[in-house]
Amino acid sequence: MKHVRNLIAVSGGKGGVGKSLVASTLALILARRGCKVGLFDLDFTSPSTHIILGIKGVHPKEEKGIIPPKVHNLQYMSIVYYSGDLAAPLRGTDISNALIELLSITRWEKLDYLILDMPPGISDVTLDLTRLVKHLKFLIVTTPSQLAFETAKKLASLLATLKIPVMGIVENMTMNQSQFVQQQAKRLGLNLLGQIPHDPKVEYAIGNTDKLLKTVFAKGVEQVVTEIQAQRHYP
Repeated sequence: MKHVRNLIAVSGGKGGVGKSLVASTLALILARRGCKVGLFDLDFTSPSTHIILGIKGVHPKEEKGIIPPKVHNLQYMSIVYYSGDLAAPLRGTDISNALIELLSITRWEKLDYLILDMPPGISDVTLDLTRLVKHLKFLIVTTPSQLAFETAKKLASLLATLKIPVMGIVENMTMNQSQFVQQQAKRLGLNLLGQIPHDPKVEYAIGNTDKLLKTVFAKGVEQVVTEIQAQRHYP
């Protein structure tokens, strides 16, 4: 990853908060803005970015390692290339070994941004990445739910203890004018990078990136991208 200028791990305290949708749309928008972007799906439990992006019929090439294919103007890599449609019943050391091998053999081009779609929660992957990867920054996704934010808060606390930078929090599926997440983020000393409205039309845009980028959801992610680019957090 030595050729990557910004390494952003999109994570959430629990599943179902729209983390993969945010990561995929974030990567697409950055690419459309002229950035060189990669997307790396590291969700060992349930990889889904290939479904969101409608990726079919392309595979990595083996040449002194693994070269990710290019789709939608992105370099794309996913655990799904090795697990297929089957569950990956890995635990502990097996997860760490698989992750380390993927990190070691994947050859990324010079990238402005590499977006990592993380497994939910504080997983082995999260702990290994914070230990092994330099210049890693986190983007935490939550919903307005107090339950979702409680787990996001624990993740933020862990990252603070490990001195891993958090770019900010993204509130997804906003349905009212509640300031709960904004107030809680302020208490944690974190930026609220955006509030993405709940958009039922997103479900019908999955697999079609042109439709996806025209949704209200994508317009919300645009705001997040603008905030991220304004930070200019280059190593």
